[in-house]
Amino acid sequence: MPNSKKWRSVQLPEALLVLLIMLAIMGLGVIKFGLSPQTPVILVIALIILWARIRGAHWDDIHGGIIDGIKTGIIPIFIFLLIGALISVWIAAGIIPSMMVFGFHLISAQWFVPSVFLVCAIIGTSIGSAFTIISTIGIALFGIGTTMGINPALIAGAIISGAIFGDKTSPLSDSTNLAAAIAEADLFDHIRNLMWSTIPAFVVSLVLYAVLGAGAATQSHLGKIQTTLTVLNNNFTISWWAALPLVVMFACALLKIPAIATLLMNIGLAIVMIFIEQPHIALTKIATMIETGFVAKTGNAGVDALLSRGGISAMMSTVSLILLTLSLGGLLMKFNLIQTAMVPLTKRLKGAGATVTAAILAGIGVNIFVGEQYLSVILPGKAFKTTFNQRGLANLALSRVLEDGGTVINYLIPWGVAGAFAANTLGVSTLAYLPFCFFSLLSPVFSIISGFTGWGLKHQPANEAG
Repeated sequence: MPNSKKWRSVQLPEALLVLLIMLAIMGLGVIKFGLSPQTPVILVIALIILWARIRGAHWDDIHGGIIDGIKTGIIPIFIFLLIGALISVWIAAGIIPSMMVFGFHLISAQWFVPSVFLVCAIIGTSIGSAFTIISTIGIALFGIGTTMGINPALIAGAIISGAIFGDKTSPLSDSTNLAAAIAEADLFDHIRNLMWSTIPAFVVSLVLYAVLGAGAATQSHLGKIQTTLTVLNNNFTISWWAALPLVVMFACALLKIPAIATLLMNIGLAIVMIFIEQPHIALTKIATMIETGFVAKTGNAGVDALLSRGGISAMMSTVSLILLTLSLGGLLMKFNLIQTAMVPLTKRLKGAGATVTAAILAGIGVNIFVGEQYLSVILPGKAFKTTFNQRGLANLALSRVLEDGGTVINYLIPWGVAGAFAANTLGVSTLAYLPFCFFSLLSPVFSIISGFTGWGLKHQPANEAG
């Protein structure tokens, strides 16, 4: 809370009014007028600061809120910069082009979209990082799909859904570990309990991708596919050795090596591969590639557009948005706006179904207002812990709700950390792929159904409840 003596505690009506004005500004700016999220977020930050100053907040409090907010995103921001470098060197080393070539031969065109969902889900579970899946395998699969003439938003939705499933169900995932820790639940019990909502969401998503993807790639695209294969083979080193960085990534995941070290090793390995394939390449060219991205010059406009990607500078738009949304989140927390709006809700809940629904809506709300994945787990977890206990619900019930309403939703928010990253990496706007990101849309639905039906909802032993 602010230290200024003039500051008065925020009351519920005022907190709700401020939050609704925020939502209106960001929603109208991004959805109605099609603005980049940065501008509406800056405007909201300015209004929050003005509101805080009018109410007597000191500049030290305002600066402190911004600093506290940004602190939580320092590591993710550094990871995003490394991913930008990784994408460029993976393309230059022929890693992503090789995945595209082999993918064309291995994946059925008829079942391409559901195959994308399955591949990203399986590999994501092994690695435990949705960001890594989206920025590596995801880019290769996206290139294959667009060459086949499939709707880019549909492909992006399948890639992101599969990556989220893997991230959500992997014991190596930061967000999965966080949800279990906040709810004080055993990690592996938490993952098993997730299946009550995760498996139905997975199955329905798979069916939807199969239906929507059927016939998406037609015979008319076969000639374009063959042209793309020829261009890739003529301009990149296509080899099974390109799988080596993926093997290293799997090994790092199994050994629980942190993401930063994993990415640095993969960048280094890709640079070595570039020097082996192009012994006379200038070091300055590789440095420029890391800084500004790989620029494809194959003579084929479609392939050049697909593979001119990566670079640290390409991630700066995402980084700027993350800094702004984290700053906004820090201010909302500093001036107790989110907590004031959330806590009274927990006192009015009756029944397990209403409690589960409210906790999920709280997670979605934090994602919308703060845009930060971890806070969408932490804040509802702390706010609803006592309420879940009073309703006789087990910690596992809370941990599952935190995943279904918090972790998976951030990818659907244009100004959210994950949503901005996915949109920037794949080149498809968040609002465009949102209707096709079925796993994220369905997970909270099945969790709410579980709350009202009691299906898979864990309760405390009678002697522990209350």
